[in-house]
Amino acid sequence: MFSFENLKVYQDARELVKNVYLLQNTFPKEERYALGDQIRRAAVSITANLAEGSGRQSPKEKIHFIEIAFGSMTEVFCELQTACDLNYIKTEQLDALRPQFTEVAKMLSGLRNSLKRQVDEDKGL
Repeated sequence: MFSFENLKVYQDARELVKNVYLLQNTFPKEERYALGDQIRRAAVSITANLAEGSGRQSPKEKIHFIEIAFGSMTEVFCELQTACDLNYIKTEQLDALRPQFTEVAKMLSGLRNSLKRQVDEDKGL
């Protein structure tokens, strides 16, 4: 097992990615390769950046990849809002995923803050 697989944030993000994929599969066929493809790439980026960051040695590098994962997560949510605006998904479907987004966001922020404190301590701050 790789260390990132034990992270609760990784496990929850992985579940979020799966649910985003399932929701994106309900898009009209003509949108699965435009907005749908962008959503899939951004969703996978969440877990991929957590995994890549966990393989880095310095806390500063780890923070960088956590921040990218956070940005990818907010991008996915924004794109799902656009899908909702275009009536590809229902508001209720997006609202059902909102708690997962919120929980992953909190965990990413917590992990980032923990590593940031470590960096500050190493600097003697």
